[in-house]
Amino acid sequence: MNKKAYWLASAVVMALPQVSNAQEVIAEDPDGGDNVIVVTAQRQAQSLQDVPIAVSAFSAEALESQQIENASDLQLTLPNVSFSKGNFTSASFTIRGVGDLCVGVTCDAATAIHVNGSPLFGTRLFETEYFDLERIEVLRGPQGTLFGRNATSGVVNVVTAKPKLSRFEAEAQFEYGNFNSIEARGMVNVPIGDMIGVRLAGIYVNRDGYTTNLYDGSDIDARDLYALRGSLRFEPGPDTTIDLMGYYFREKDTRLRNQKQTCQRDPLGVLGCLNNRRDFDTTNANSTVGATLSSSEFFAIQGIPAVLGLGSLYGPDGFSGFQEPGDVRVVNTAYTPFYFAEELQVQARLEQKFGAMTLTATGIYQDTEVDSRQDYFLGIQSRAGFAPALNTLDFFAANGLPTGLAPPAPAFIPGSSAYFSPIAGALIPDGPQGVLCTSDNDDGSRGAFEGNSLCSETPLSFDRSSEQRESWSGELILTSDFDGPFNFLLGGIYAKSKTTDNSYYVNSFALDYASAVLGSFGSLSGGLPPSYFATSMYRNNSLESNLESYGIFGEVYFDLSDRLTLTGGLRYNNDKKDVTARTTLISFLNPYANDGDPFDTPITPLTGPSGLFDADPGTPGQQLAQFREVSFDEITGRAVLAFEVTPDNSLYASYSRGYKSGGINPPLSPIFAVSESFGSESIDAFEIGSKNVFANGALQLNATAFYYKYSGLQLSRIVARTSVNDTVDANIWGVELESVIRPDPNWLINLSFSYLNAKVAGDQFFSNPRDPGGGDPDAVIIKDISNGAHCAVTGPALGVADAFVAGVNAALGLRAPQEFPSDGNIASSGAFGICGVLASAIPANSGIQVLSPGVEVNIKGNTLPQAPNVKVSMGVQYTAEVGNGMTLVPRVDISMTGKQYGNIFNGRINRIQPFVQANAVLQLNGADERWFVRGFVQNIFDSNSVTGLYVTDASSGNFTNIYTLDPRRYGVAIGAKF
Repeated sequence: MNKKAYWLASAVVMALPQVSNAQEVIAEDPDGGDNVIVVTAQRQAQSLQDVPIAVSAFSAEALESQQIENASDLQLTLPNVSFSKGNFTSASFTIRGVGDLCVGVTCDAATAIHVNGSPLFGTRLFETEYFDLERIEVLRGPQGTLFGRNATSGVVNVVTAKPKLSRFEAEAQFEYGNFNSIEARGMVNVPIGDMIGVRLAGIYVNRDGYTTNLYDGSDIDARDLYALRGSLRFEPGPDTTIDLMGYYFREKDTRLRNQKQTCQRDPLGVLGCLNNRRDFDTTNANSTVGATLSSSEFFAIQGIPAVLGLGSLYGPDGFSGFQEPGDVRVVNTAYTPFYFAEELQVQARLEQKFGAMTLTATGIYQDTEVDSRQDYFLGIQSRAGFAPALNTLDFFAANGLPTGLAPPAPAFIPGSSAYFSPIAGALIPDGPQGVLCTSDNDDGSRGAFEGNSLCSETPLSFDRSSEQRESWSGELILTSDFDGPFNFLLGGIYAKSKTTDNSYYVNSFALDYASAVLGSFGSLSGGLPPSYFATSMYRNNSLESNLESYGIFGEVYFDLSDRLTLTGGLRYNNDKKDVTARTTLISFLNPYANDGDPFDTPITPLTGPSGLFDADPGTPGQQLAQFREVSFDEITGRAVLAFEVTPDNSLYASYSRGYKSGGINPPLSPIFAVSESFGSESIDAFEIGSKNVFANGALQLNATAFYYKYSGLQLSRIVARTSVNDTVDANIWGVELESVIRPDPNWLINLSFSYLNAKVAGDQFFSNPRDPGGGDPDAVIIKDISNGAHCAVTGPALGVADAFVAGVNAALGLRAPQEFPSDGNIASSGAFGICGVLASAIPANSGIQVLSPGVEVNIKGNTLPQAPNVKVSMGVQYTAEVGNGMTLVPRVDISMTGKQYGNIFNGRINRIQPFVQANAVLQLNGADERWFVRGFVQNIFDSNSVTGLYVTDASSGNFTNIYTLDPRRYGVAIGAKF
């Protein structure tokens, strides 16, 4: 720490709350400090007030007193910051309207997550509770010239507590609360001689589920996790510091990825869910790909006896009698969720001083794994309509396929029972009235027909999201601390990340059934061995994905005068990415006799319902996987002018350019016209700010205003059950205020306010999955029964599209278009159909069009997702002396998050309502703070606050997953220090 920064930090009365006796700051502790918060936002130790960046920092004491236990809590106290879980075991930390809207294995994070300055990839860091930290820093705005890999929205830097060499220390804390919540954490710090210190810390959390499952009365959405961290510091001399850190986290429990599903049920079954409300209801199952492919109508079109269909698209669906519980914390599911996450981090850091120069070398290795499985619909499907089909299947399995010929001709096709007995044996092993078995997804693509299944009295539908990732990075930074007006920072980083078996699965009894019936009839008619169409489950599988990245960056700092400083920075970044992937669902024939990997099928070429299976149509020949590689490079930078008005008041103005590399879209099944890759993001960020301390430290007030010009914002949408990414432009501006008031030494008041305006700029046209008709009353929305997708048929005049669809459908045995309910916010009519057949039947010069996946609408001026327009937070704390050196410290925190949207198409159905969260704590501290007793309550009003939502695709029924904050928690904790 240079002398200037040391004395500035020592002089500032830090504005971060502490449940503590210590209200004044005199100087920094030589072992790291217990009261002065020094941030490293510019890669050197500086007072928070001296950094010309919009940065917020939380000490260990502040995290504890404000009950900030994880990233979800962290968002409540930060201006223009929001956090929400995502649909595929991910999460989005959004800063100033810029978040992780890109979904996919090749997507970079908009908010860079660091530990002790090193970037993390696919981290599970925010799934554990915070423990034994020195501080958390949140930097808002692009930070490419200072931190690791480029980040467009900002940086969250988690700084762990380091060993102290001067004394032995130990801490222990135990907490018990409602939901039978148990939390234990501890730390021990041991000096070894004068040069080595060792610090060990850990946390264990176990609680019952927040959610009641009516199916069996169990509590799900529980947590069971632990984390351990070991640190070693070695100081062989006054100029050398070596830090080693190892961290391990493990969770295995019944946590849900999404808390609840909502839907305004569509009685036609074409959309599944309508476009006006998010009711506590379940999608119309007839809209799902499993229902369409196993329907009597689709089987009849394929020349298969209609009686084998699990149901009619025009009859009652599997959820027609299901009552969705009208409570966020109540579900009814026959599939118990499973959640597993694991992470290992090993970090080494060397800091070596050479006179006025300091060289810092940091390396980190990271190994992560995540695996989550849960009921796809969070509901119970009825099997009542399956009886005719299952009885017929059982008959065919025992006897074979009837010939329909009179004696003496054989009554059944010789040998045909072999094409149906494997289906019955795998899916209804105890007969038509027995259990129904569904392919499991825990062994690659091996499912029910390879002996890997789950059986239940009800038809199951469940999904799985899993990933394994291994990453490492190395960084060198050289900084100067000259006495003159000029100083600099020069750095370089190299990083590699390899993802293996990134998979998303959807399994259901209906998919297994359809793949088998279609496969058996197809292989029988083709004279092939009894086979089903593999894979019987939907699987989007990135077999391997690689990232190789390096960057060179630097900054210069020039004191133009005693009070005016100019900072200039540049960065060059180079990113290379590749991915080997494939997407399969009922794609090729695989014999029932093959109990290994379906891709080892002896039937070649791999023949599917639409011809030759080819994972990569863009490459000559048949490919079992698609390989794509892309590369990106960019020069970015920043310039800052900072003026010290007085020693306690400063102004700054900055310009920075941010960059986030593009990526590769996964292959689709069925194939739609989407770009194979997506481009890089770039952002021009302008910011002015003022940092102030008034009245001898009684008031701290920081203010910031910013304007972003965004190009190529990466935005995900679902096409054919797969996340693909497009780019849009956006303009973002806002203001932020943060203040801390100390009217006297015993009072502490925190206030923050932010306003955000984040809009799509320019004309941007996309099809809205909630309304593929685009609001056109002359359009017909088609549910394609061959793949579950949507298209829209438009015509040159009123009624033309309806008449055309009615004529084509009549030849297929399908019904004419019908109108959606008047309160559904759908202007178009809807019908089941086959988009390819409709497209091929268009008369010449008729003006009729078939648009897939629908009519595009202009989203210009729409608000970006997860960008609350207003955020306000306040915390009040009082320290009362109660005698014998003890203190009683009550604290109340309340925050309000304003209106936001969970989807780029906005509208009432995508609106996330404003919410209020309030916490309170009362802590009794012993003399010298050696012990404490604490009572706490989180989410006082027991609000089911929605933080984000995710709209599924057409083949899933367009339901909405919602993500909420935890319910009200309360309890007591005791702790001691030694």
